[in-house]
Amino acid sequence: MSAIAIPNRHAALLRRLRFVVWTFTASASAMAGLALVAAFLLLAAFGPALVPYPDDARGAMHLAQRLLPPSGAHWFGTDEMGCDILTRVVVGTRTSLWVGLTITGIAAAIGVPLGVAAGYLGGRARATIMRITDVFLAVPGLVLALAIVAALGPGILHGVVALSLVWWPGYVRLIEAKALTLRHEPYVEAARTMGAGHAWVLARHILPNCISPLVVKASMDMGLAILAAASLGFVGLGARPPAPEWGAMIAVARGYMPDWWWYSFFPGLFIFLTVLGFNLLGDGLRDMLDPRSARG
Repeated sequence: MSAIAIPNRHAALLRRLRFVVWTFTASASAMAGLALVAAFLLLAAFGPALVPYPDDARGAMHLAQRLLPPSGAHWFGTDEMGCDILTRVVVGTRTSLWVGLTITGIAAAIGVPLGVAAGYLGGRARATIMRITDVFLAVPGLVLALAIVAALGPGILHGVVALSLVWWPGYVRLIEAKALTLRHEPYVEAARTMGAGHAWVLARHILPNCISPLVVKASMDMGLAILAAASLGFVGLGARPPAPEWGAMIAVARGYMPDWWWYSFFPGLFIFLTVLGFNLLGDGLRDMLDPRSARG
């Protein structure tokens, strides 16, 4: 019996894996999102070593070449200091992806344990955690982040800290709802009846079933976190010039619109494509991991 059961179990797992992969690859938008995200990851990894003018990423000055339009020598044109915009935008990819990953990671590290505790333990623990969460949700996240950065002082690290501190309530809400549903599942109640401790139930049944919605939310939040960090840079509270950060570049470039349109256009285009890529990828992951949510 066991010799037959093991292959059958593996065959069922393989069929499930084929199905979820087929669901993902059948979506043109999901594949487009995956391609965009992969392109930006490659650009962040290898782009800084391949840019044509590496010194321009550190704020070198070439005043004789300032505000040149796109050309064969400068595909994206140059800025007010004569720096190559292509170089600065490509190098800024690494900064923006690091910012998005850090904000999402810290927010998940705070929100997931609190959400699990609130949903699984219930009672006073849930009431306390959810009331604190509601306090943070009562204030628009970007407004609260602006206040925190204003108190800490401008800078990309302070921006990351501020956005992380206002991003975690969404994870608490998501995981709390999922854990609250799972705690009443028959297999969870059976495990507790058989004497399983809270730690074993959480590790074996609750957390593994929270991974799917967590992955989907994190993939979508990556793009939103990058956009929020760029917004802080735009208002002068994020990365400071000459740091090659997209939002800070657009903040300086707005003073040169519309005559020198390329200065703001290309950093804005990279922000748009990055956010679009992560949102499309998140949609594809949602449909793959939970086919019932697929839109017909």
